[in-house]
Amino acid sequence: MAADTPTDWERRRRLAEVFGDALPETTRDEREPDPREARDGDTWLREQVPPHHGG
Repeated sequence: MAADTPTDWERRRRLAEVFGDALPETTRDEREPDPREARDGDTWLREQVPPHHGG
């Protein structure tokens, strides 16, 4: 392999830096439930108001 040709692990590391991991380490059923998913629509909407608009 030429010195300027990246190895497989270097290529994978670079792709992960640019695009992130394609697949999560755990599946949804292995993780604790996300409390943000239990919010109602009004709560989500209020959280999206920019700070300069007050609350």
